[in-house]
Amino acid sequence: MTTVAIVNQKGGVGKTTVALGLASSAANRGIKTLVIDLDPQGNATTGLGLFEPTRGIDTVLQEERPEGIHLAIEESGWPNENGFAPLVAASSPDLAIREPQLATDPLGAQERLSSALGGQNTIQYPLQIIDCPPSLGLLTINGLFASNCVLLVTEPGAWAVDGVARMLQTIDRIQARRIEREPKLIGIAVNRLARTRDARYWHEQLQDAYPGKCLPPIHQRAAVSEAAAQSMPIHALGKRPGTAEASAEFDKILDSVLIGGNGE
Repeated sequence: MTTVAIVNQKGGVGKTTVALGLASSAANRGIKTLVIDLDPQGNATTGLGLFEPTRGIDTVLQEERPEGIHLAIEESGWPNENGFAPLVAASSPDLAIREPQLATDPLGAQERLSSALGGQNTIQYPLQIIDCPPSLGLLTINGLFASNCVLLVTEPGAWAVDGVARMLQTIDRIQARRIEREPKLIGIAVNRLARTRDARYWHEQLQDAYPGKCLPPIHQRAAVSEAAAQSMPIHALGKRPGTAEASAEFDKILDSVLIGGNGE
């Protein structure tokens, strides 16, 4: 089983886009997937076609609920013809106030999601994708403690190197507190790589700063934005320009996640 946290403390880098791209790749392969939306903005939830969830992940963060993830799960709105539509533990506005409440719990606040995912209930979901909020608060920490691997998403921009450095420091600190030394870093997913000189320059800066850690990039394409706008998986857009290329790029990232998450 692979549980991957999608992270960056900086907003606007397309973290949720990558999470949905991975879910689309997994569905296309027939991999049963659970997407956990820890971001109070709820973009992954609506991106999965779920606009009025009847339950949500906040339910299992209110208090310790060992193996209680089933209380938060419902079906997404994605079509099934390309494989298994992902399930979703939806975001809710309540998550915005949950984080300061978690901070008042001196014991175990960072492991409530991990506790909810524990045990036999998770075996039916061979891939679990946790879309974390753009912060280093307790919601993101819960996502990291619940994961066995982590994908760091960034854009090729002026402050990308510094932002990645801070996130890597946080991951190292959590690894030091866990016997398994998890979550393991899958790599850095460079998202929205435009075909401009500036984008190429900053991409090269990331590669130079983190040799061997940058995954094959995800290029900026209208098809990706169109899929998000329609709350559809990228693999279901058919023959629209850029769809096949974007799908192939997300497939490569998923390969890295599955290999790294299984300890290979």
